[in-house]
Amino acid sequence: MAERLITDVLTKPEAALEVTLRPSVFSDFTGQANVKERLEIAVEAAKQRGDPLDHILLSGPPGLGKTTIANILCKAMGTNLKATSGPTIEKAGDLAGLLTNLEEGDVLFIDEIHRLQKTIEEYLYPAMEDFKLDIIIDQGPNARSVRLNLPRFTLIGATTRSGLLTAPLLTRFPVRERLDYYQSDQLQRIVVRAARLLNVEIEEAGAMEIARRSRGTPRIANNLLRRVRDYAQVRADGRITAGLADRALAILEIDQNGLDEMDKRILETVVVKFGGGPVGVSSLAVAVGEEPDTIEEVYEPYLIMEGYLHRTPQGRVATDLAYQKLGMKRAPGNQGGLL
Repeated sequence: MAERLITDVLTKPEAALEVTLRPSVFSDFTGQANVKERLEIAVEAAKQRGDPLDHILLSGPPGLGKTTIANILCKAMGTNLKATSGPTIEKAGDLAGLLTNLEEGDVLFIDEIHRLQKTIEEYLYPAMEDFKLDIIIDQGPNARSVRLNLPRFTLIGATTRSGLLTAPLLTRFPVRERLDYYQSDQLQRIVVRAARLLNVEIEEAGAMEIARRSRGTPRIANNLLRRVRDYAQVRADGRITAGLADRALAILEIDQNGLDEMDKRILETVVVKFGGGPVGVSSLAVAVGEEPDTIEEVYEPYLIMEGYLHRTPQGRVATDLAYQKLGMKRAPGNQGGLL
């Protein structure tokens, strides 16, 4: 039976309004059902009381929708969003400039909030709790403290490594939500929606082929869709089928399990160069030519989740599944630190 072809295409006026693939309302947001329900309740309750939202911390691996949720919350509350990131706030004056330009009920979104300097964090505490900001003007004998009253605002922090947040900052977020990886059927719906916005014809099986190789991450799914769209446009009739998606992803060196060239290089390095492990992340990073933080935050979570690697106190260890993936056998007596 032929696959049902998804052909709902947005009209030009509608497409002009969709400048991004990010959903702008909760009803268009796929996945994270429990998180979405709790946040919808928080929004409705705040609106009924006429109060700003409580401060919210969103954590989880990159690409799962933390920034998207911040934008949805802001739109739902009918307020303005001011966005920045932890590393760009280098001194107290930068933070003061952001906070003093907020209006009542506005949302300040700080991405990668765990990378805020500790001295900057100290200024955030009274701002979050009492909506006041104490800043030091001048230096030496002329130095003086000035207290500024701030409008009631909402701070939404996003982090990929919540364990690096200090306890005083963490406890100042009344709402803390963690986003998890998506299931393939959820990603399929995301791919179908994105294809509609991009005016791309796609079969359900083609969408599933992209979805199941997207490492449980919507951002990766949307990126792969764009690359498959390019392949369909140049090498075919523009319509994405399962077979075409498979060929396009093969060119991108993304296999049936969603592993790319760097994933395989990491597994091969652990198995071949380090005898299956254990190996420390610094040594592994040098061996594959990548930064340790990138391995820990981008590649390692998926390899661990899928059962290719174990993280032990001694280092990273390849599992039997990793050996099978590489078509190799573990040497007799070599348990790689698993016992």
